[in-house]
Amino acid sequence: MLENLKFHHVGMACFTLEDSMTFYEQLGYCSSTPIDDPIQGVRVCFLEKDGMPRLELLAPNNEESPINRILLTQGVAPYHICYETNNLLQTIFKLRKEYRFVVVSKPSPACAINNRYVAFMFRKDVGLIELVERNEVLCL
Repeated sequence: MLENLKFHHVGMACFTLEDSMTFYEQLGYCSSTPIDDPIQGVRVCFLEKDGMPRLELLAPNNEESPINRILLTQGVAPYHICYETNNLLQTIFKLRKEYRFVVVSKPSPACAINNRYVAFMFRKDVGLIELVERNEVLCL
């Protein structure tokens, strides 16, 4: 089942989207319009370039944003890899039971990707991963 996971993006923590976007645009990436996501506590934009991995820039949009902790410890840096899955709940269950991942954030809609549900999971020797439901609707 894990072999069905499909790479979606690399998440990059940044202080402001604009400064980071400018650099990547100079490398030839095209950026999406920034979106504020109050549920996730971030400001988001995606960057794409043919033949290159999709990047997601995330900047804090409030004091409680989870991005603040990453910026304090690492500065601007990649901090998660996101994978698409056909069944978010089943994938979470499998990662917890068989691979000892811990759920960092329960499934919630992400407005930057058409309110598809996402969840974050962590394992010490793997790091932080994000899972995104491939389908636009999730029944909880």
